[in-house]
Amino acid sequence: MKRLAILVILLSLFSMFSGCQPQFQPGTYTDDIGRSVSISKIPQRVVSGVPSITEILFALGVEENVVGVSDYSDYPEAAKSKPSIGSYFKPSVEKIVDLKPDLVLTNGSSKELLIQLDSLKIPYLVINPKDIPAILKDIELLGKVTGAESRAKTVVKDMQDRISRVSTTVKDAPRVKTFYTFATTDLNNPWTAGHGSFIDSLITIAGGENIAANLQSPYAQISIEAVVSADPAIIIGDASMGSAVTQLGAIKQHTVWSQMAAVKQNRVYLIDGNLVNRSGPRIVQGLEEVAKMIHPELFK
Repeated sequence: MKRLAILVILLSLFSMFSGCQPQFQPGTYTDDIGRSVSISKIPQRVVSGVPSITEILFALGVEENVVGVSDYSDYPEAAKSKPSIGSYFKPSVEKIVDLKPDLVLTNGSSKELLIQLDSLKIPYLVINPKDIPAILKDIELLGKVTGAESRAKTVVKDMQDRISRVSTTVKDAPRVKTFYTFATTDLNNPWTAGHGSFIDSLITIAGGENIAANLQSPYAQISIEAVVSADPAIIIGDASMGSAVTQLGAIKQHTVWSQMAAVKQNRVYLIDGNLVNRSGPRIVQGLEEVAKMIHPELFK
């Protein structure tokens, strides 16, 4: 009996230990621009060139292997302490080289960077999801590449469940005309989210009707006349665009903006733009906040 008990304990310990080990399969991985990249071992020195990618890596629990990040990688708090490689539009190749990475993760916005990484033979993956399902797919991809596949599946499952809860809750609710603005520095031509943007998708999932959905660019200016004509019941402004931040007071006092139903009914809100613009795990939090603004009666 004692031997049996000892065997059971040893098997339990082995199971626990094995469950904590990184799960990794050497192989060829395809990134978001169709490149095939061979990765033979778990990257130990990873550089993240985009804040959203940084958030994914921390959510996967592989932050110890992150040796450099781009500017504005400010979430979670610990990301701020990582060495910076500059902006993701113009990263410093010299700083990247100094960090001796065995993998660079970028969204491909800097073509010059990709050319230089190729010439230096530094492995890289382009992570640039275009919609919500692609975000989930990329989280799973990064989980496989970094040896955190099990954790990635948990993160994705949680995101899918939360998206499903919002979708189910608003399924039978009337669509509410919604206007989202990134910036109102020019109140006559505010910046908004058109077709193909994450925000357009989030508004739709949350039970809203994006009045700018007919714009073929994800980020575009729209005339105040077009906004007034649509007469949105909800206005949501980005609170994280620095000097371009939406000024609620200016909107409410503006001769034309004040005519809209959203302003008259005091349904003008601010949201942390990082929750709805960054293609990482927190985008579901953004969805939940948008849903509460559009259908407060359903999310008490």
